[in-house]
Amino acid sequence: MTRFTPASAVVAFTILANASFAQEQPSASPDTARLQQVASFEHQVTGVTVSTDGRIFVNFPRWTEDAPISVAEVTRDGQIKPYPDDEWNSWRNDKKNQMSAGDHFVCVQSVVTDAHGGLWVVDPAAPATASIVAGGPKLVRIDLKANKVARVIHFDETAAPQGSYLNDVRFSPDGQYAYLTDAGAKGALLVVNLQTGKARRVLDGHPSTQPEKDVVVTTDGQALRRPDGRGVEFAADSLALSTDGRTLYWKALTGRTLYRIATNALQNPRLSEKDLEARVERVTETEPTDGLWIDKRGRLYLSAIEQDAVKVRDGNRITTLVHDKRLLWPDTFSEGPDGTVYVTSSHIQDMSWFKPETGPRLKTQLWRIEQPGAQQ
Repeated sequence: MTRFTPASAVVAFTILANASFAQEQPSASPDTARLQQVASFEHQVTGVTVSTDGRIFVNFPRWTEDAPISVAEVTRDGQIKPYPDDEWNSWRNDKKNQMSAGDHFVCVQSVVTDAHGGLWVVDPAAPATASIVAGGPKLVRIDLKANKVARVIHFDETAAPQGSYLNDVRFSPDGQYAYLTDAGAKGALLVVNLQTGKARRVLDGHPSTQPEKDVVVTTDGQALRRPDGRGVEFAADSLALSTDGRTLYWKALTGRTLYRIATNALQNPRLSEKDLEARVERVTETEPTDGLWIDKRGRLYLSAIEQDAVKVRDGNRITTLVHDKRLLWPDTFSEGPDGTVYVTSSHIQDMSWFKPETGPRLKTQLWRIEQPGAQQ
């Protein structure tokens, strides 16, 4: 782990007011979407979310470095600051650390705003995607008006056992349920009743939540492997919820098959595991993806991590929305109040896991997708 700076330090990033646009693909039409850089960071970013009033939040997991900030708000003057405060961001991956994992961010994987004035933080509490820090796995709700933590839902070993790595979350429109993916050693989905705070682990070990054995993730035309030969093997990762909240979509990162299920089945604790598995549907074959997103028009965005691209599934047709060599490992999507779609590039292929010479710290970016003709 690298030496860290105090949590109160404000980490600068760059706003590019006149960022250069991506070149169109040879076969692209004049209406092809373009990529514009919004921000660059000195640490590895994964998640991004935009609130209903346009505030932007990002997060930095502790994968290869002891990141000085876990959750941050992007400010108007071109900086990021710890959110909601320094204290929640003050935990450190240090043997001398005496801070409790239950009320500090340990290794945050994603941030997602809801439609009810809240910012939710997914903390799998597994630095380097390794052992879980006791008492750390949680789902944290921050009141965006008060800028204070309003609720913490802790996950016990039944919901988040050792080897798990909670990845992403979506919320039912009525605010009653949360759905999470577990991309860890034994993939699963979590269904959280937000009224009671009770979490159920479902489809645990089911083929739909597991890496597909024949899939090898490639970047720049080469298999992505660690020096010891290990490849990229992440289970249920990509996650999206239909605009009406009735259908949940997911897939393994190391996989090509997109699955879905009716959310009323997930919400029914009386359904047996066998009956629930029978409700799982195969939707289509795609490619290895990280983030998924369904926009206000009902289109499904897919992060094409092998192609430095974002694709869109509209109906049964999948097309490339934007392709740009700067978009290294498109990771997480979010949609702003004006319909603009944002995406992070987390540069996973450049991590020291795969390229030890790069060191633990990575420069990463936040982008917006400019779609000519779109009503944003």
